[in-house]
Amino acid sequence: MGETKYIFVTGGVASSLGKGIISSSIGKLLQARGYNVTIQKFDPYINIDPGTLNPYEHGECYVTVDGHEADLDLGHYERFLGIQTTKANNITTGRIYKSVIDKERRGDYLGKTIQVIPHITDEIKRNVKLLGNKYKFDFVITEIGGTVGDIESLPYLESIRQLKWELGKNALCVHLTYVPYLAAAGELKTKPTQHSVKELQSVGIQPDVLVLRAEHPLSDGLRKKVAQFCNVDDKAVVQSIDAETIYEVPILMQAQGLDSTILEKMGLPVGETPGLGPWRKFLERRHAAETKEPINIALVGKYDLQDAYKSIREALSQAGTYNDRKVEVHFVNSEKLTDENVGEALKGMAGVMIGPGFGQRGIDGKFVAIKYTRTHDIPTFGICLGSAMYRHRICPQRIGIYRRQLTRNG
Repeated sequence: MGETKYIFVTGGVASSLGKGIISSSIGKLLQARGYNVTIQKFDPYINIDPGTLNPYEHGECYVTVDGHEADLDLGHYERFLGIQTTKANNITTGRIYKSVIDKERRGDYLGKTIQVIPHITDEIKRNVKLLGNKYKFDFVITEIGGTVGDIESLPYLESIRQLKWELGKNALCVHLTYVPYLAAAGELKTKPTQHSVKELQSVGIQPDVLVLRAEHPLSDGLRKKVAQFCNVDDKAVVQSIDAETIYEVPILMQAQGLDSTILEKMGLPVGETPGLGPWRKFLERRHAAETKEPINIALVGKYDLQDAYKSIREALSQAGTYNDRKVEVHFVNSEKLTDENVGEALKGMAGVMIGPGFGQRGIDGKFVAIKYTRTHDIPTFGICLGSAMYRHRICPQRIGIYRRQLTRNG
C-alpha cells in the first residue's frame, strides 16, 4: 500500500468506555478489507509494565508471545485480529522516561537539557512509528489509555498533535466519548461530549471521527447536533450502544460505515464492503451455543473482579462456542475456601480452573480446591501459578516446600 497509516484512538468523559474494543473493531474491519494491521496500547502510568500492578486497580496482566507483561487490551487485539502481540505493542510512560533517562546517562543527547518537549514526545513518536517502520504494516492503530484532560496524558496528546501535522492524511484521530442518559429528564445529553472534544481541541487536536458510547440508541438529530458542535462530518459520528457480546461491535461499526469513513478520510479507495462471513458464522455459532445446556466451570482465585481473569473467561467462553456449548464461569474466592465448605463451593462443577495470583493470600484455598478435585475426579487445570500448584499437589512433602517458597518469594 505504500506508507503506513496511523490511527489514534482517544477517550473522553469517562474511562472504561471500550477504547480497546473500538480499536480492535476498526482493526478487524480494515483487516477484512485485506490490509495488514496491528494495534498498540500506550498507557500513561509511570509503572514500567503492568506486571507489578494490583489486578484490582488495573485488571488482568496479559502476557505476550515474547513474555512481556502487558495491558489486558492486548488480549482483545489478539482475539479480534488473530495476531500475536509483543513488547512493542504496549508502551507505558515509565518505559518512555526510562528510555530517555538511559540515553541521557549514556551521553546520547550530547549534554542538552532534557525536556518533555522535544525529548519525551520524540521518544513517544519513535515508539508510535516503530512497528510501522520495522514491519511495514498498512495500518498501525494506537490506543491512548486514560481520558482526555488527565494531566498524565498530555505528552501523548502533544505527540499525536505533532504526528498529525507531520503525517497529514496518513494520520487520523478517532475520539470515543460517553453520552449519558438522564432518566429523570428522559434525555440523552451531549454536553459532556462537546466538552471532551473542546478539551482535545485545546491541545491542538481536531478529532476526525467520533464514536459515541451510549446505553440507548441515538437519533439522527442528536448525531447531527454533535457533528455541528464538534466540527465533524455527519457520517463521521457513529454510535456504540450496548451489545449482547463484544464480538458484535465490528458488525455494528461496519453497519454505520466506520471503516468506509476512515478510508475516505485517509485518501484510500473504499471498494466493496466485506461480508465478514467467518466472523458472522462465529457469532451465529456463539448465539446457538448460548441456547444449549450450560457447562459449569469454577474459577478459583483471589481477585473477585471480572477483569482480573479476562483472558481466562474469554478462553473458556470461546472453548464453549467451538464445542457448541454454553459455559458458565462461577468465581470461587480462594481466601474463603476451606476443607469444610469446598464440597458445597464446587458442587455441580464440570471442571475447575485454578487461577493465577502470586503471594501467600489465597494460596491455602487453592490447595484445598486441588485436593478436593483430585479426590473427586473433577477435571482440573491451572494457569501460571495455578498450574504450578496443581503439579506440586501430587506430593504433600513438595507442597509444604512449595508453600514456604511462595510465602517467602510472594
